[in-house]
Formats: sequence, structure tokens, C-alpha cells
Amino acid sequence: MQRLCVMGLGYIGLPAAAMLASRGHAVVGCDTDPRVVAAVAAGQAHFSEPDLAMLLQAAVTTGRLTAQPVPAPADVFFIAVPTPLGPGHRADLTCVEAATDAIAPLLAPGNLVILESTCPVGTTEALAARLAAARPDLVFPGRGQDAPPGCVHLAHCPERVLPGSMLRELVANDRIIGGLTPDCAERARQVYAGFVTGQCWLTDSRTAELAKLAENAFRDVNIAFANELAGICGALGVDPWAAIALANRHPRVSILRPGPGVGGHCIAVDPWFLAEAAPDRSPLIRAARAVNAARPGQVAAEIRALAAPGAPVACLGLTYKADVGDLRASPALAIAEELSRDGMRRVLCCDPQLAALPPPLAGRAGVALVDVQAALAQAEVVAILVPHAAFRALPRAAFADRLVVDAAGLLQPA
Repeated sequence: MQRLCVMGLGYIGLPAAAMLASRGHAVVGCDTDPRVVAAVAAGQAHFSEPDLAMLLQAAVTTGRLTAQPVPAPADVFFIAVPTPLGPGHRADLTCVEAATDAIAPLLAPGNLVILESTCPVGTTEALAARLAAARPDLVFPGRGQDAPPGCVHLAHCPERVLPGSMLRELVANDRIIGGLTPDCAERARQVYAGFVTGQCWLTDSRTAELAKLAENAFRDVNIAFANELAGICGALGVDPWAAIALANRHPRVSILRPGPGVGGHCIAVDPWFLAEAAPDRSPLIRAARAVNAARPGQVAAEIRALAAPGAPVACLGLTYKADVGDLRASPALAIAEELSRDGMRRVLCCDPQLAALPPPLAGRAGVALVDVQAALAQAEVVAILVPHAAFRALPRAAFADRLVVDAAGLLQPA
């Protein structure tokens, strides 16, 4: 059993903390939000994720997981805090730096610090330099060098989980482990080997940082191609879904499905970290970001073109992906918000994952959260923005006699 301290109890840190505690470790989870700390201390998850509530309750009840606002001494420190976009599409590392500063006084020789937050290339090295400046009494390894005896080890192990399948993927997915030194990577591998059944691939920290960014940039570029192709099909009077389905009959072609845009905490953010690092060498990544960022506005324009002034419009889905309650960077939410701004029509929002309208829709005149039956009964135009299972279960006849904008492809063949 090791003493572990997890900095950040959000979508990544909380499942990891509960999983580590379930493997017998003594885990202290830390978060700057007192509401999150109180919820976790009571064994309650502050977001919805299958099986997380059960795992968390067991971890807290057994005393293996505790929550508090400040870190505690540990053998291993995990940093799993947000890295959002700041001004100019540059990475905002404020939370990473704050977590680093918080653990610095607690570090001891032989400790291991693992950065799980997705970050620009070179962040793990910068973290080591920041800790070295704060703790000149300790030894920190340099990138690519041999680990000095008694040093504090540092590694980057990016998260690779999907909301809705977090616990399964936390265990089953392969992990990339990038150490400042090979010994750092091996020390981190030993920690993950306690619960990961997938392969652990060891590399250096910069390669691990870039690999995670490449994964999400790959998805963004390919989604942008699908969205751009759908726009071309529309201009030429071709059914994009049929054209893509036929193109995918080629054994070496696999075009993704177009949609209303890209959301979530990764794909809409991480490609910018690559573009920021090499602006003159990333025209494709930047173009893909522009294509996908424009999609919500284009879908809203399609809806406006069909809806007469004052006509009720139903927005089916507000979250960023199907069957999860996550609203981060949701294109569906952006579309509903844009439709609500002009005040010329009623906007009927329907999402089985939400119990109330989220900001900035809450309290806005003309906007209401209704169930799907009410939305279909009252709306003149129906915009399908998220293919939730509850919507997929509806008979096609439910959309008869309605003008439909099927941005999610729900009515199209799988």
C-alpha cells in the first residue's frame, strides 16, 4: 500500500482517486472547490458517470479515500487539474502551476509526481523546474539524464478516458507513460500496473505530451473533414449521409459522421496546444479548428432559415455528446443559446441528461426545458443536436409533419 495524493477531483481525478483507493491504497483527494470536497467526503460524486457512485461510496466508507482542500504528504502525487484555453488560444496552466506550488512543501526524496492533465509539450519539464526552484534542498532529474539517487521522480501519463465509459477505460485502455528519465517512467508504470490491464507504453515526457495532443488533433481533423464534406454535399444537392456511407465501402476509407460541431474538454481544446507550439507548421490543425468551430453557427442558420418569426423551435439535446450530462464546450448548447438571443421565437430545450436549464439559458425569456413529447407536440421546427438513446428510441413517425434539422444524423442509417 502506498500513500497517494490526487490534486483535482474533477472528471479525471475523481475516478482515478476512487480506483486507486479500491486497490488498497490510502488516497487523499484535494480540490479547491469546497462543494466538491464536501460531496466526495460524503461519498457522493458531483457528476454522473456509470458505476462511479458505487466505487466512490465504497472507497470513502472503507476510509481509503478522504477529501480535503489542501494536499497531504504522500509517496505519489497525481496532478489532474484543468488546462483550459486562455486568451489567444494559448494553454492556461494556472491550475497546474497552483497544484505544483501546493505540493512543493510536502515533497520528500524518492517521491513520484505524475502529471495527468493534458498539456503543451514541455510542461513536465517546466513543472520540474518550478519544483526545483521551490525546493532547492531536493534533487530533480533532467530530461534524458540518469535519475540521481534520492531524486523526486516526475512523469506525464495523459488520461485517455471517455465520459460514459470512464471506469472501464481507466482499467482497460493502454497508457502512455513519459518520464523525465527512464527510471521515472518505470516508477510511474509500477503505480499504473496495479489497476491497468491494458499495455503501459514507456517513453519520455515530451513524446507522451505530444502523443496525447496528436490523438485529439487527429479526431478534430477527421471530424472537420466530415463536416466540410457534408457542407459540399449540401451545396451540390447530394445526401451527405448516403455519399459518406458509400465512400466508406472502400476498404481503406473510414469517414466519420458529420455533426453540429465538436465539444468536450479535449478535442475542442487540445489541438490548439500543438498549433501554439508550432504556428508555422500547423495549417491543417488550425483549418480543422476553424471548420469545427463554425459548425454551431451554420446549424443555427439552417434552423433560422426554416423557422418563421415566433415559431417554436425544439432543440433535442444540449450536452456535448450522447448519453452523458457533460456540457463542456457543447456545440448543442451554443446552438440553443444563439437561437435564444434574437427573442423572436420560443426555444424548447429537451435533454434527458439534465434536470434544469444550464447557464446561460436559465432564466432567459422564451426558453424552456421540456420533455421530448412536449417538444415534438409544440415545435414547428425540430433540431436534433445530440443523439441521446431516448431520442434514438423514438419512432420515425414522431418527426412527421415537422420541419427537421438533423444535425446529429439520428434519422440516418447507422
